[in-house]
Amino acid sequence: MWRFLALALWLCVSGATAQTCRQALAIGIDVSGSVDSREYRLQLDGLAGALLSPEVRRAILQAPDMPIRLAVFEWSGQGHQRLLVGWTALRGEEDLARVTSRLRAVRRVTEAPLGTSVGTAMLFGADLLSGQQECWRRTLDLSGDGMHNEGPNPRDVKSTLSGTTLTINALAVGADSPAAGDRRHVEIAELSSYFRALVIHGPDGFVETALGFEDFEAAMTRKLLRELQGIILSHRKQDIHP
Repeated sequence: MWRFLALALWLCVSGATAQTCRQALAIGIDVSGSVDSREYRLQLDGLAGALLSPEVRRAILQAPDMPIRLAVFEWSGQGHQRLLVGWTALRGEEDLARVTSRLRAVRRVTEAPLGTSVGTAMLFGADLLSGQQECWRRTLDLSGDGMHNEGPNPRDVKSTLSGTTLTINALAVGADSPAAGDRRHVEIAELSSYFRALVIHGPDGFVETALGFEDFEAAMTRKLLRELQGIILSHRKQDIHP
């Protein structure tokens, strides 16, 4: 309820000067060689399911005159980035339905390279978001099940983004097999620490975790809710205290 009250307050105060985009959200899905066809589908269908979950849908559609803008791409090695959904303003149920139908219809065209170029994915997402300067917040989401092993170093890319208003969040995906036992938890802890140190950017940047691709939809739902909540209040606070 407080989010809707905050939104009403912002609309009353800002009037005609209100910007038309609350948040630009670019989501990058890891499709490197370690991701098989089943895991590929779990990610894309999981993202579609997360977008349509009641809480996320409510958060996205609460202010149709100031929509969320969404773009989705896949990434793997240094030479593989593919835009799956171009920038789309999510003003209503039809927009969400169109995006989620597109995600579920996407097919893997070829097996992705074995390399994992996290730095290149960061640069690709930052470039996508560079054209969305009028949005209150610009956020890059990167999911991944492994560490960088080719292309520009994520640490160097993160350094080049210093001083920008871009936020980078990460979704660390651990091993699927329960047979791995405690090793699964060790691996996801290591991957989360890696993303936290080298990838996430901005004062609000964070790492969400999925214990296997089966958990991807639930983890993505949690991450989207955390990103979407509080946008109005945080922007209003900045307006009062420049």
